[in-house]
Amino acid sequence: MPWTRTMRLIALALMMLALLGLAPPAHADVATGQDAATRCALVKPTDDDTISILGRICDRRQRPPLAVPGVTVSVEDADGNQIGEATSAEDGTFVIDLPGTAIEHLGKSYTVTLDESTLPEDTKPEISSRTLTINIDNDQTVLFPIGDAGPVKPGKFTEAMQLMVGGLVFSVVLAMAALGLSMIFGTTGLTNFSHGELVTFGALVAFFIDRLPGRIEIGGAEITVIVGVIAAFVVGGVFGWLNDAALWRPLRSRGTGLVAMMIVSIGLSLFLRNIYQYFAGAQSRNYSQYGAVAPWQIGDILLTPKELVVILLGLAVLVMTTSLLQFTRLGKATRAVSDNPGLASATGINVERVIRIVWVGGAALAGLAGALLGVTQGFDFQIGFRILLLTFAAVVLGGLGTIWGAIVGAFVIGLFTELSTLFVDPEFKFVGALLLLIVILLIRPQGLLGRAQRIG
Repeated sequence: MPWTRTMRLIALALMMLALLGLAPPAHADVATGQDAATRCALVKPTDDDTISILGRICDRRQRPPLAVPGVTVSVEDADGNQIGEATSAEDGTFVIDLPGTAIEHLGKSYTVTLDESTLPEDTKPEISSRTLTINIDNDQTVLFPIGDAGPVKPGKFTEAMQLMVGGLVFSVVLAMAALGLSMIFGTTGLTNFSHGELVTFGALVAFFIDRLPGRIEIGGAEITVIVGVIAAFVVGGVFGWLNDAALWRPLRSRGTGLVAMMIVSIGLSLFLRNIYQYFAGAQSRNYSQYGAVAPWQIGDILLTPKELVVILLGLAVLVMTTSLLQFTRLGKATRAVSDNPGLASATGINVERVIRIVWVGGAALAGLAGALLGVTQGFDFQIGFRILLLTFAAVVLGGLGTIWGAIVGAFVIGLFTELSTLFVDPEFKFVGALLLLIVILLIRPQGLLGRAQRIG
């Protein structure tokens, strides 16, 4: 069929995009006449249980930027007490470990200051002090550009455009998780509180593929994490099938009520979260590749290759999934089961088979979302649980039972959470998104794309 041929071409193009966009070059950079040791290097993330301030000092007046060694950098807490100090190395990088455990620093702010007296002559920093708020237990990165004096802080428009990049990345990942949740809810009526653990499962699958001995290469380019992301999608679907076969299908066969099944999903969530913590540990994890990727500068906006690939890959997956639901026989059967399972069964549709396929597809989307979250921001055993409420918010905001509703709701939530940090502290950005959900539902209870229905 022409449609099947088109979908195959889209899948092939999607695979080539992932290989070209995420795979690092097979050969080293071409020499530019400058000593490679003096170039400004990327900071290598640490692999321990502490939070570290990672940074680099670069002279942007040179192309490529040159490292500025021997510069003193200090870290102070909110009371002005110095808690750490370091000197930039030959490659311009520095690492300052925050004392104590990671959890002690969550929610606190620290000021990283560059000692201008230690800079070489005739150099001037564009900014000499940065304040960081620790919101997650990952290492924090700062950059001190040296060169011609620039604005201390970018304008609101530039800042908003930069935040939109992060918002788009988060939105496409959230949309995949929300679409999977919406599909399962639509066909089974189950409010699955363990859906976040399906997201975490995908991140863990990619992580364990990444930690296997050796490297996976094609043409000299390492693609270990790319294979991990693909494995997260495939194994995530298998895990969804196991969930349905071992737990949900037997409960449906016994006529278990939806409220009881919802409570079972809460228990399953707690059980899986503890299993993940036992095998993966409680610390934050990062994949071996793409932890510190040099960004492209488009005007005043910074965009990394991995962010672009995640956006395009996520959009392609969403378009393919919604097209399958909209135009194929399986998609029509899925919508029929969602609208009226009894009538769908009477017309010859195998309802249990449709539900089983939806579980596989929904869990595969959640697994892919978890792996891409790990690529863009790292992860821990609670990453799915932390975005579960936002996933529910996206589904409800867009309209329960609609194909496009979950996607639209995810983009509204994702972009709003990032752009709201222009006016509120970052730790309150999720609160603003939930307030937006409440306001819209007060005005339009059926959601943005839902249909109003008469009850009773």
